[in-house]
Amino acid sequence: MLGYREAVATQAERATSFGTIAEEYNRLRSGPPDSAIEWLLPAGCRIAVDLAAGTGLLARALAGKVSEVVAVEPDERMRAVLHASSDGVGAVAGLGEALPLQDASVDGLFISSAWHWLDHELATGEIGRVLRDGGRFGVIWTSRDREVGWVRDIDWIREPGRYRGTAERVEAADGAPGAPSRRRVILPEASPFTAAETATFSFTRTMAISDFVSMIATYSGIITASEADRAESLGRVRAALEQRFPGATHIDVPMRSLCWRATRSHRALSRERGGVIGDPLAK
Repeated sequence: MLGYREAVATQAERATSFGTIAEEYNRLRSGPPDSAIEWLLPAGCRIAVDLAAGTGLLARALAGKVSEVVAVEPDERMRAVLHASSDGVGAVAGLGEALPLQDASVDGLFISSAWHWLDHELATGEIGRVLRDGGRFGVIWTSRDREVGWVRDIDWIREPGRYRGTAERVEAADGAPGAPSRRRVILPEASPFTAAETATFSFTRTMAISDFVSMIATYSGIITASEADRAESLGRVRAALEQRFPGATHIDVPMRSLCWRATRSHRALSRERGGVIGDPLAK
């Protein structure tokens, strides 16, 4: 079995690993298509928040659609890249469980590929606090389309500890039968959100094979692996691509954005708390 040569990284270690490769993350990860952003945004959205913004891939997409975008990101290394590459986006340090934003001050709050890293109960309460009545909470996952056979095969072999060879595959914890998927939003009971919906948007991204392999290295399981396990995993990925696309330098990668959205219900009049309209960061 090709297993870990070092202890498996904890959830916290994986969640905070991306800052170590922030530049590569920004260069190689894909932002969402316009169609997905248009579906997520509510009508008349003026102020949108990108929570757990990373290097700003979603924030930049939002900035082309709304007047003001605030990116909230706890990792200063990711924020530094965001600042350098995201004109017109305000970036602040903060956590989803303790948002540095005023009550009822934003029209939309969106999370890209980071919902599973948050404490869902605390984050749901905070998101409900900062959204205006009727505001939009959205989650989006943009990645390779795992409904396509060869893409799914690459996913099986990419992460250390998940693969035993061509004849046998080992289910990851989030892929085991009956286990919750990372690409699902299950809100705590009595959350302030209603009318949940999902939608999927497919597109194609042309990439150099070398960039595709490097992009696979921007996922937490590879980042936190030992040097030997990382090299072994990426070698398997490169070999599989060269076998499937002999002689190719670039490939068309099927991509998909899976989106979830819900609406912030109206507060009871007796519980209204006034936000600072127009300035979510005001003190």
